[in-house]
Amino acid sequence: MASWYTTLETDLGWVALVASAAGLQRVVLPQTTRSIALQRALEGLGGAVADSPAFGDLPERMRRYFQGQRVRFDDRLDAGHGTAFLREVWEASRGIPYGETRSYSWVAGCAGRPRAARAVGWAMSRNPVPIVVPCHRVVNKDGGLGGFGGGLDMKRRLLELEGRGGDNG
Repeated sequence: MASWYTTLETDLGWVALVASAAGLQRVVLPQTTRSIALQRALEGLGGAVADSPAFGDLPERMRRYFQGQRVRFDDRLDAGHGTAFLREVWEASRGIPYGETRSYSWVAGCAGRPRAARAVGWAMSRNPVPIVVPCHRVVNKDGGLGGFGGGLDMKRRLLELEGRGGDNG
């Protein structure tokens, strides 16, 4: 299946997006340069083509999000590569409102697996579309940050951007 990519500069750095006809495949969190964002976006993909129109207004919504504006990301996802459990966890985390956090155990319960909090952390670490699937809003039960594929500094910045700080986890 063909894939398209685009890059955009945000207030926090360069972001890259990858999509197929089925939906959004990857979001690369802000990087210091366009080339780093693009390299991370295209890892393991063959033949992706630059095509900004394929993304509609998503790049503009991303820019606004990184400026601290409340933005909806109800974009269609191409999550066909994920297991049923991964897709359930990612969908559950999409229900966490902007500026709020939920625990790993809360997400596990919403995904129909109330005893799978640790597995939720594993699933979050494999989230290919952060921000759109807001894994940064998933924290430890005690409010600690837990983990984050983009690093705890980025998780903290995203939560602060949304008006919700985080402790040192």
